[in-house]
Amino acid sequence: MTARQVMDVVDAHLGAPRPMPTVDRVLAGDADGEVHGVALTMMATLDVLRRAAERGLDLVICHEPLYFHHSEDWNVMLAAEADPVYAAKSALVAEHRLVVWRLHDGLHATQPDEVNVGTARALGWLRYERVSEPGIFGVPDTTLGVLAAHVARSLGARALRYIGDPDQPVSVVAIEPGFWGFERNRSMLAHPDVDALVIGESHEWETGEYAADAVTAGLGKGLVVVGHVPSEQQGMAEVARWLPDLLPGLPVSFVPAADPYRAPTL
Repeated sequence: MTARQVMDVVDAHLGAPRPMPTVDRVLAGDADGEVHGVALTMMATLDVLRRAAERGLDLVICHEPLYFHHSEDWNVMLAAEADPVYAAKSALVAEHRLVVWRLHDGLHATQPDEVNVGTARALGWLRYERVSEPGIFGVPDTTLGVLAAHVARSLGARALRYIGDPDQPVSVVAIEPGFWGFERNRSMLAHPDVDALVIGESHEWETGEYAADAVTAGLGKGLVVVGHVPSEQQGMAEVARWLPDLLPGLPVSFVPAADPYRAPTL
């Protein structure tokens, strides 16, 4: 199959129109060339690209940018400046004739959002989601500290942080994987039922400050900051659950990106 044919299969299965303009496009390689295997990943890091190439997976479908900018606007600048990281990455892509396709808007356009589904599945919360309020879960009674530890283990977050009293009771949790922005984060933290919000990342002077002030005000809120990669990683794992059946004879593998952050041993 060609990369473009694989892309058409994915889009047909998702069945959701993308918002326009979209960031979903071929970021590297020849989409009309034959491919011999598919790697699904959250972020096409240099490490992920190397592992995909070693396994003969020459179509890499990633959720986030290849060259560090959401709309890939930096490529010309990085090449002109002979940026060493860009040079190493683009050289590997060219050497192995990799095709890199971004699947971001198309995945988030699904109902329900496949990233949220994959994240909730990994957390063991699918059966707890409120029917009328997607992304909000009535979980078994716990505390904020125990919840944070569960999220870190379930999503492979090596440097998770949280705001709030570790002993605060929690029974209703909202998830917003990735970067949703302060307006969405604030609205969910202000929800009268939500005890804790689990996010990928945020601006600390916005969501972080708001959450800290909510705690100081005695509102019984908690914010769990997972990290962008581990928070959305399971969205691409979700694609890996169904794509192999649609591409018989073509190897399809989930190649996870490691959480790039580490917590120091104190």
